Amino acid sequence: MYAGFDDFEHLETSFVYDMPMHHNPNVSFTETYRCYPVIMLQGNERENINYGGKIILPPTALAKLASLNIQYPMLFELRNTSNQQHSHAGVLEFIAEEGRVYLPYWMMQTLSLTEGDFIEIKNATLPLGTFVKIQPQSPDFLDISDPKAVLENALRNFSTLTQGDIIQINYNKKIYEIMVLEVKPTDSPNNGISIVETDLEVDFAPPVGYVEKPQQPKQSMASKINIEEPIADTKKSSFPGVGQILKKKSAKSSSSIASSSSSTFNSKLEEESENGENDKNGHISNVPGPLNLPFGKLFFGYKVVPLGANKQVENESTSFKGEGKRLRPSKK
Repeated sequence: MYAGFDDFEHLETSFVYDMPMHHNPNVSFTETYRCYPVIMLQGNERENINYGGKIILPPTALAKLASLNIQYPMLFELRNTSNQQHSHAGVLEFIAEEGRVYLPYWMMQTLSLTEGDFIEIKNATLPLGTFVKIQPQSPDFLDISDPKAVLENALRNFSTLTQGDIIQINYNKKIYEIMVLEVKPTDSPNNGISIVETDLEVDFAPPVGYVEKPQQPKQSMASKINIEEPIADTKKSSFPGVGQILKKKSAKSSSSIASSSSSTFNSKLEEESENGENDKNGHISNVPGPLNLPFGKLFFGYKVVPLGANKQVENESTSFKGEGKRLRPSKK
């Protein structure tokens, strides 16, 4: 009944409602190619390919994939047949030469491949990732002002992430290596997840070689602005210094001045105001005593005496003092 269908060599028969049904077993894509870095691809250089997670296959791979019943987006498992190291990737274009596949350079390093080595490529179905933990391989990654935004932009060039891979991203003309420490769900085949159209939680581990700085004690605001705090004086004296009286006498000690009463001090002031002495310029050197005015009487100040008025009065009174004499005696 099925003679003449050479493409279907192996058949599986199942019975549903007593009706035989036949399925095409050729639903997997498995090919072996020689691998080369994307920098050797002919045409214009595209850095997003070298710092991403997608490969470039030949056109014949597209024709074969189109005839198979595979899921989209197209995801592949890459395996080094010599050491069985593996990783996962998406596909970007089908423009490679026949028998060749072009990989990002970091992917060739992860799989320990060199130019021209054979690599086995097989289509894969990976679950959508929910969590990934990464570790930068250099403390320089901390110099980025917003690493979360940079990483989110860089992961747009990736379709899959595999635990154990060390991917590379390019930011401000500097290459940063990042290792994938953990992925979830953990039951994914070969520890790979798909990150296409999914909400992915990202956790950062401390970078390799990072040493946390010891915490310094908190400084007070006064020490930050270099303000010297006042030093408490243990010896306090109520009246430091030496006291002096109004008259020009020898200075007394502070203890004797403190012991003098206010009544004695006022009496001295009254006595000195009554017996005030003038200095060389005619100014009164002593301070007048307090005024004890009766109730209802106002005081508008002392009488103003011009400077040198007393001397003029004395000079006027003594200008023609004495007895007059004649040169000739008077005739009687």
